[in-house]
Parts: sequence; C-alpha cells; structure tokens
Amino acid sequence: MLPTATPAPIRTAALLAAGILLLTACGGDGSTTATEGAAADGFPVTIENCGRTVTVKAPPERAVSVDQGSTEILLSLGLADRLAATATWTDPVMKGLEKANAGVERIAENRPSSEKVLDKEPDFVSASFTSTLAKGGVAPREQFERLGVPTYISPADCAGKDNSSGDGARTAPLTMDSVYTEVRELARVFGVPERGDALVKKLRARVDKATEGVDASNASLLYWFSDSKAPYLAGCCGAPGVITEELGAKNVFDDTHDEWPQISWETVADRNPDVLVIGDLTRTAQTAESAAKKIEFLESDPVTRTMDAVKNRRYVLLSGQAMNPTIRTVEGLERVAAGLRGFGLAG
Repeated sequence: MLPTATPAPIRTAALLAAGILLLTACGGDGSTTATEGAAADGFPVTIENCGRTVTVKAPPERAVSVDQGSTEILLSLGLADRLAATATWTDPVMKGLEKANAGVERIAENRPSSEKVLDKEPDFVSASFTSTLAKGGVAPREQFERLGVPTYISPADCAGKDNSSGDGARTAPLTMDSVYTEVRELARVFGVPERGDALVKKLRARVDKATEGVDASNASLLYWFSDSKAPYLAGCCGAPGVITEELGAKNVFDDTHDEWPQISWETVADRNPDVLVIGDLTRTAQTAESAAKKIEFLESDPVTRTMDAVKNRRYVLLSGQAMNPTIRTVEGLERVAAGLRGFGLAG
C-alpha cells in the first residue's frame, strides 16, 4: 500500500501559485458525457466522470498519468509533450509509441506516492482504475481536488461496474464503446478532439478486420492474468469478455461477473478450456507474471498438465494491457483471433 498523506503546506502553496486549473466536483450518476463551454477555443470543458463533474478551464500542460492504459491513450493522441510524468506499468510500451514514451519521465513502475505525483506540479491527473485514485492507491480524488487539480478515471472501470470489493464486478458487460468514450473525452480535455475521432476510427477498423469471417462458437477460452498459487482468471464481462464476444467464443468462467476472480486449478482443469490466453507481464508483483513462468507452471503441475490445452500447447500470449479495458484490448482481439485460426478453431 502506497502513502496517501496530504502534502505539506509549502507544496500546496506552490501548486496553487503555479496556476493549477480550477476543478469543480460533485456527485453524479456515473455516466460519462462531455460538453464544451461557449468559449471560442472550446474551453472550459466539463465531463461527467465516474460520479463526479470535472471542469477543465484550459488544455493541460503538465499532466500526470498514473496507469499505463491511460498513458498509452495520451501518447497515441500525440500528447507526449503535455505529460510531466507517468507511472504503474505492467508491460513494455505499445508498439509505435517507444520514441514518444522515452521522453516522458516514469516516476514509478508501480503506484507512486501522492508526494511523487505532486512533485511534478500537475495540472491534470488521469488513471485507468478507480482504485488508483482512492484510499490505498495513489491518493483519493478529493486530495487532488482540494489543490485544484482535475482528475479523470477511465469510464470503462466505473460504468456498469461495482468496485466495492476486490477487482470489482461487472453489473453490465463492458463494450469497446467505453474505451472509445475515454479516447474522445481525453482528446477534448486536451483540446484535440479531431485526434480522438481519428484514433477511434482506426481502432474500429482494426476490430472489423480482426473479426471478419471469424466464427469461434465451438472454442472455449480461459484468460489467466497473474499468480500461479491463487490465479486471477477473467470473469464474464470485462475486457476478455469483449474479445470473447466479438469472436463468438465461450469463456469457461462466464458464469461469474467478478472482474478477476481467484479460482482453483482443480476447477480450471474440470472445465478443460480449449485455449489458454496467458498474460505476459513484465512486473514482479505476483508469482508467475511472465508467460514463460506461467507455461512452466502449467506443464509441470500435476493438475494443470492434464488439460487438453496444455497437452496440445494451445496458448495465446497477451500483454497485461491487452487484458484490461484499454485501446490495447483491440490488440488482444487481434492476437486471440489469429491464435484461434492457427489452432483451427475459428471458421
């Protein structure tokens, strides 16, 4: 658990003196829509975001993105020069963004302290997960708001989701529309809405291409994110659910709405999925983070090595970000589709 202490008064004064943008926040209904003010330049921009009304009076110049998924959206929008820092990475940066990412300071591989974030004197803070900007995470959103720093959380992590325990549970299936909404809203916050529209158009085209002619209705899948002792496996309705639904396949744990339930290997072996979709993470927070470590476990454990997918080495490797609701969910869809075709399990 990372520190979430309120910064010293001198830091508060420095932030306010730097002209940090005014934020107004209040309770909302959890929906996410963006409206622009009447100013000629399109500002202020007001967004209903995860139960809060967020108003940004001018395009951010010193943003801090504290989750990799959010960072990669901003980099894809050509906003590297507006990022003061990033944090919380599970994977190498998305292909094509290496140069842009190299110029942005990474203040922590995992969640940074609130002090590290505030040291960058941010004028905007974005995150992919509700837990990142909550007690026990970097800091509650209220802490940044008291300093006049607008915050934003991916709508994919709050719309149709109950985050009251664990990794949360889906009350409604995730769709790519939530990701597209995030892209467009962040683009509007930074004053580049046309870039958001262009990126969404490209993502939609990739989804159409990946799913064209695919019928995987006879294939069953299991998604393993991390940990070999008490594995985190995908429930029905998060990002893996988007991939599964688009391909017409079946997730063997589509009977649970928990985002990432921990399930015994005996139960997994009993359901005997056709294909194992394996997270290939570079972090070291859990056991068996990399795909190599996961496969080593699967092929040596007396329970898991009996599964058909293991015997036939039907593995599809994905980045951790491709298994989260981000723009890289499209990458996950492409790779799973290719894997199913390669295994002869997609028409």
